[in-house]
Amino acid sequence: MKIGVMLPLGGEDGPGGTMPGWKDVRAVAEAADQSGLDSVWIADHFLYRDPEGRVYGMHESWTLLSAVAAITTRVELGNMVLCASFRDPGLTAKMAATLDEVSGGRLILGVGAGWHDPEYEAFGLPTDHRVGRFEEWLEIVARLVRGETVTYDGTYHKVVEASLDPAPPHRIPILIAGHRPRMMSLIAQWADAWNTAWYGAPDAKVEERLETLRQALETANRPDDAVARTVGIIVRDPDQPAVPDPDPRAIAVQELPEALAAYEKLGADHLIVSPEPMTARTVELIAAAKQSPNN
Repeated sequence: MKIGVMLPLGGEDGPGGTMPGWKDVRAVAEAADQSGLDSVWIADHFLYRDPEGRVYGMHESWTLLSAVAAITTRVELGNMVLCASFRDPGLTAKMAATLDEVSGGRLILGVGAGWHDPEYEAFGLPTDHRVGRFEEWLEIVARLVRGETVTYDGTYHKVVEASLDPAPPHRIPILIAGHRPRMMSLIAQWADAWNTAWYGAPDAKVEERLETLRQALETANRPDDAVARTVGIIVRDPDQPAVPDPDPRAIAVQELPEALAAYEKLGADHLIVSPEPMTARTVELIAAAKQSPNN
């Protein structure tokens, strides 16, 4: 089972609950690359507005992921997940092909339909028919990165004999996050990997979501191992200063070896850890848990 970590993006992800800068993102990415972890991931938001109305700023995620590609050598690089509403499908496919080139073939293209209305409203993006828009966007992106010349005339998107030149030399894996029936149908049709998040120790909800994927693949007549299972979990290092808003689902890093074994037993292929705090030290402890005799 592979293990990866989320990178700082904005808000209070930086040291002491501050806005992280590039040096903070770089430190966490390099720690993952050098300590033996398998992947690094970054979220995709313009901003986050909490229920009390406080707004948290965010860096642009694709720019950060491109920079991370240039300063790492072996970890896989993923979006968790790229919001389809923010970028045209043709542009997204071109960006993916270029980043895959920069990284030497390490990109996992994580995508989703988006969900946070305040960032849509702030930047003038439509909030209606999100899954319908995503369905069209996904088909165009998937077919382009898989080497097709695509003509598509949909309700929301249109391309005419579009292709990627230069084309990726290999198949860029597509990861899709979701759990509702319509999204699961799209996952079963187009995805190479699927994500469900966020959890602490394995529980009944994780098992239920994994079963949902199994059923979707069976309905689509795809093999059960055609789509990799990725699961997002939250892990806290209690020996470092607490983050400003600790997640109640988080498990202590000392509990991680046992959790890793349990997730692997459930059939997870790749765990994506959101560290609390997002520091190089937490990443090193996560890597040590991966290498413990129990795993």
